[in-house]
Amino acid sequence: MFIINEKDKEYRFGDSGPKYLMQGPRASFALVQFKPGQDFQTHYHSVMEENFFVLEGTVTIVVDGKPNDLSPGQFIHIEPGEVHYVINRSSSTVRMTSCLAPFRDGDKTEAPNPGL
Repeated sequence: MFIINEKDKEYRFGDSGPKYLMQGPRASFALVQFKPGQDFQTHYHSVMEENFFVLEGTVTIVVDGKPNDLSPGQFIHIEPGEVHYVINRSSSTVRMTSCLAPFRDGDKTEAPNPGL
């Protein structure tokens, strides 16, 4: 068992991206934040499935070319091999959780952005 205060962790890109509270050995869990206009590189995972739960704001998550506009309370499950892209096209900050499992370090392959 362990306890972590999210205030002791940092977002990957300073004020945005994932803030990992746990990475491995079996799963990873992060808080994710994107300010208006910010995005995250298109990618897919070969082994890990990825789940997002929207806490605040609205976000567009494109999965295999299909845009999905999500708002607070909505959850999206992304299977291994599904190419996905996250962008905040709204005028307010989006905050959500992310969980990847089973955790595999380096299980991320970048792909071209869909050009929304």
